[in-house]
Formats: sequence, structure tokens, C-alpha cells
Amino acid sequence: MSNKALASKAMEQGKGIVRLAPNWVPRSFCVPGRRIKLHPDDYYALGGQRGGIDERWFASTTPADNGPLTAPNEGLSFIVFEEAGKIQQVLLRDAIEELKGQILGDRIWKEYKRWPMYSKFFDNKGALPHHIHHRDEHAKLTGQLGKPEAYYFPPQVNNYGGDFPYTFFGLTPGTTKQQVRKCLEDFIKGDNKITNISQAYRLEVGTGWDVPPGVLHAPGSLCTYEPQKASDVFSMYQSLTGDQIVPDELLWKDTPDNRKDDVDWLLEVIDWDLNVDPKFKENRFMRPKPVKPLKEMKAQGYVENWICYKSGAFSAKELTVLPGATVTIKDAAAYGFIMMQGHGAVGVWEVDTPTMIRYGQLTQDEFFVSEQAAKEGVKIANPSKTDPMVMLKHFGPGNPDLEL
Repeated sequence: MSNKALASKAMEQGKGIVRLAPNWVPRSFCVPGRRIKLHPDDYYALGGQRGGIDERWFASTTPADNGPLTAPNEGLSFIVFEEAGKIQQVLLRDAIEELKGQILGDRIWKEYKRWPMYSKFFDNKGALPHHIHHRDEHAKLTGQLGKPEAYYFPPQVNNYGGDFPYTFFGLTPGTTKQQVRKCLEDFIKGDNKITNISQAYRLEVGTGWDVPPGVLHAPGSLCTYEPQKASDVFSMYQSLTGDQIVPDELLWKDTPDNRKDDVDWLLEVIDWDLNVDPKFKENRFMRPKPVKPLKEMKAQGYVENWICYKSGAFSAKELTVLPGATVTIKDAAAYGFIMMQGHGAVGVWEVDTPTMIRYGQLTQDEFFVSEQAAKEGVKIANPSKTDPMVMLKHFGPGNPDLEL
């Protein structure tokens, strides 16, 4: 069956909602926090050389950039189509190329000709090095897109905080470019101490942060739901995190060939005003915001909050359907979602939240909702008398429902 035929049948079967397979991504420089429901034996399922699996990507048409050992299709989501006991899969990327506006909606397809975001769970036992995602003008010099991203810390996957549940953001107000230059020049000398000129914020479960491109950040060890622009561009500016040395090739990752070993380039990538903003927390921290008055939503059997709402490149909501309730939720744009708690029905699909997943096992916890289905309204039924049904929903750019 062709990709188009398979994608069309999957859309028809799901009445505009397609099921996605789990999409696991290892990182050689990370130690898994073991909170993303993989079986304990499977966090190194791809071998020690590849590193531990500490990410699960959602609604992704973006390949992971994990160096020369990266597997084909690593980081790419697959649609699962099951008929008469036979299971077939097609890349979400290929399905979108075939179905275009039929799945994304004409607004997204005409402007981007792709699904221009993805989300993930990032689940590291310790903190990541202080690093940066390039802005568009710098990323395009290596044929890439810049990457804004955002964080939300779901309570369902944060039963413990990991080794360092604090994130360094930006640079301390008053920091000079000469101080940053010294840290970058000292990268290969051991600990370049760049976090000495940054400040850390204690992470709070059930809240989040907005991280524009050009902002230095060293994500802490809470398990993080992370919507972002469809790019994997980055550069590591910290040479030692915990007791782990960061190789200097990661400092120069995504640097144009003619700027390698040029510290001025690394300084140019930094959005200086955002990094030294004295109101950084006021401008970047996010508490959930109800999409409608709470009393009105609860009377209808649900609660929905914006959880990522400060970027025009993507947005995200947390939807809770209360025990015993059946609701119809309308959205103005296509979205992916991941189940966080409970079980029930979403449209024609039975959905549930697994406690443990083997590597390679299929699940019924992740789906992609076409724009048409979202606009018509998705019927969600929670049959439990006690357990809320909770999902996180990730949207593309320019969500008409979001007022920035």
C-alpha cells in the first residue's frame, strides 16, 4: 500500500485522529532519569555506545541529530494503522506530505509545507550543560531553523526531582561580554565555570518556562514536557556539568565551517538583551492559565489550561476530563496529544495511560488530531468513577485560540 493510501485509510479509520507509535531517542551525553515509563531493562536498549534513552518525542517530523551513529528515522513519529489483525506504519512526515491541509489544515500547510513543531519528554537524572539554540539568522548558515522551546513539568512523571531540579537561565544582569569570552576560551581547560555568571531557579512541578532562541539555559533534572520548533540545532557552552566533561565538538556544533574556532561567532549567537534581562523570571516563567472561567469548565466536566503560551511558534494545553464526564472539546488548530493519566475514549479510539512500556511496544497513549476534527470537536469520555483523564496537547505556530 502506498504512503498516501495508508495515510488516507488511517485518517478515515480514526475519523481525522491518527494513532502514533512511541518514539524513543537516546542522548550519548545524558543519564536517564527513568521517569518516562520505559521498562527498567530498556533504557539502554540501543547499546551503551548510543547512551541512555532519556527522551520520547511526540508528533515529530524532525529527525534527531545524534551524530554519525544516528539510526534511520530516529526522532520521527510513525502513524499506526491496524486492520484485520495486521499492523502497518507510515511516517507522520510522509503522511503530511501526502495529505497536506487535509491533516494540518490549509493555514499551516500553505505557510510551512510541513508540521513545524514537535514536543518531547526530556528525562535526565542530572542537569544538562548550559547551552544555546540558535536564532534563525545563525541557524540558516548551516541549513537549519532556529529553535524556540518551552518547558512544563507534569506532576504525573515527577515522582522525584532527580539530582539537580534547578535550571540556570541566561546570564546574571551586569555580566560583560569579556566574562563570557573568557569562559568560552577556557572550554578545553576543564571547568570553564560559565554558570558562575548565570543564575539558577528552583523548578516547580506544574509550572513552566519559555525559552526563546539565543538564550543560554542548563535544564534541570525534573522530567520535562518540551514543545519546540521543528529543529535540533544547539551548541553547548559549558565544559563540565556534574562530573561529566562535555566534548568541544558540542561547543562548535552547528557552527559554519568558516567560523570554527572563532569565539566571536559564539558570542554573536547569544541574544544579549534577553540573557541579561533583570526581569527574566517575570518575562519567561509560566503558570497555567485557564482557557475559560474555571467554574464554567468544571460545570461541563473538564478543566483546560494553557501551559505554554508565550511563543508564537507553538503552544500547549493540559486538558483534564473529570471522573465520569463526557465532553466535546473544540480547538481551532491541529494538534498532537499524549495521555498522562487515566483511560477512556477519544473520538473512535480507546485510549489509556500505560504504567510501563517495552522498547518497540505499541501503545494507545499518543495521537494526532487533524484540524478539521479539532474544529468539529473531539468527544472525550472518562468512564472512571475516581480517576481524572489528563492529556497534554501540543499545537503548531499561530494558534488562533491563543492570544499572546
